[in-house]
Amino acid sequence: MAEAAPRTILIADDDRAIRTVLSQALGRSGYNVRATSSAGTLWRWVEDGEGDLVITDVVMPDENGLDLVPRIRRVRPDLRVVVMSAQSTFLTAVKAAQRGAFEYLPKPFDLKELLAVVERALAAPAAPAAAEAPAEAEDAAGQRLPLIGRSPAMQEIYRTVARLTTTDLTVMITGESGTGKELVARALHEHGRRRGGPFVAINMAAIPRELIESELFGHERGAFTGALTRGVGRFEQAAGGTLFLDEIGDMPPEAQTRLLRVLQEGEFTTVGGRAPIKANVRIVAATHRDLRQLIRQGLFREDLFYRLNVVPIRLPPLRERREDIPLLARHFLERARAAGLPAKQLDAEAVERLKRHSWPGNARELENLMRRLAALYPQEVIGAEVVASELEEAEAGAAAAAQGGGGAGGPASGGPTTLEQAVERHLAAFVAAHRDGMPIRDLYDRVLAEVERPLLRLALAATRGNQIKAAAMLGLNRNTLRKKLRDLDLPVVRGSGVGGAPP
Repeated sequence: MAEAAPRTILIADDDRAIRTVLSQALGRSGYNVRATSSAGTLWRWVEDGEGDLVITDVVMPDENGLDLVPRIRRVRPDLRVVVMSAQSTFLTAVKAAQRGAFEYLPKPFDLKELLAVVERALAAPAAPAAAEAPAEAEDAAGQRLPLIGRSPAMQEIYRTVARLTTTDLTVMITGESGTGKELVARALHEHGRRRGGPFVAINMAAIPRELIESELFGHERGAFTGALTRGVGRFEQAAGGTLFLDEIGDMPPEAQTRLLRVLQEGEFTTVGGRAPIKANVRIVAATHRDLRQLIRQGLFREDLFYRLNVVPIRLPPLRERREDIPLLARHFLERARAAGLPAKQLDAEAVERLKRHSWPGNARELENLMRRLAALYPQEVIGAEVVASELEEAEAGAAAAAQGGGGAGGPASGGPTTLEQAVERHLAAFVAAHRDGMPIRDLYDRVLAEVERPLLRLALAATRGNQIKAAAMLGLNRNTLRKKLRDLDLPVVRGSGVGGAPP
């Protein structure tokens, strides 16, 4: 019996070195290879019926490789296309998936990975042509919801999210606080098939246990004391769109049972209601907790876990992708400028100092630091000394809290022993830095915001995210607390307590 003829791979890339490397690697693996620097030549080969697989770059002199993908899929649905690009952004991965690419590979890539992708593509069954997503909608959403980073860990997240935008599969996002779980959930929605519907988020840790079922499923008039009118729950609000269940590990057992039933049967009833309502939502859940550990402790239903964990996405902490810190820092400084704060830059030594920090608060901590640098320092270019001073205060505070000291400094460190002394030292340094620069303005409001943020975070951590208890602890009305959290853009996260009492 005659051996099958070698398969032919068509390569399009304007970089001669990449064409040479790919041609040699694929040739050694037994494939025939035709390579070109022109999208037009590639298209002619495809129209002539040549090739069993296409590997194309995005940026080429005569045409964008992404624009070729849907055309190839229309005329030859059985011809798989692998897109490679040095523009290794989230939006590139999404466009590649939505336009029908079999796979997206960010440059530089490992040749073994490329060969594995080629084998999978050639073995995959034929698929119908994919519809092209509107580029305008993608670009607008990409501007609103940037996922930043070129690290291998982030590239894998881009590829995973890009694949999921063409499905309605349930997704479980895990990661430490501040890693961007809601950003990923919003990206899944804004770039997915349900982007025309609402995106509704609910934080399980921020709602009293007795109100969670009503918040999720709604209630009928008279269902409980105080239910004077019918209440619409988040499932109804999110109809046709995405429901983001943040901190799902904090959901009480009775609500877990009702949620499981919704996922199994595709419908729910309101609290006090009898008529079933169709659940027309995509579920994306997130948690910073170890759900498998909660299952072992009997605090989370195993069957619900498997219903939610259809596609898991783990977001790495910032310390595991330090190469992304310069990109993130520049992005956050630009966001601060767009919000009305002075334009700032970091010098090279300042960036290196950022990369050495452990970032327990992850990207959220980095963003807060960039906003603080933009607001409080007069110089246009921020140096390593300023960054080091800010980070050393944060590190000292974290160490003291971990030891039960309750704050930065303390008698053991020879630093300030009271909050008043710490604030006075910080303000003195700030005023001294501005002495020969631009005039200081709005200092009162700035100081209040700097003190208010950690105070609210501490109260919420001490009460494990219970806003009623936190409001009582602070001596505030609950509505006032909620407004402050909203105004300061503070997320409500469940904490494990604090090391010391507030002063």
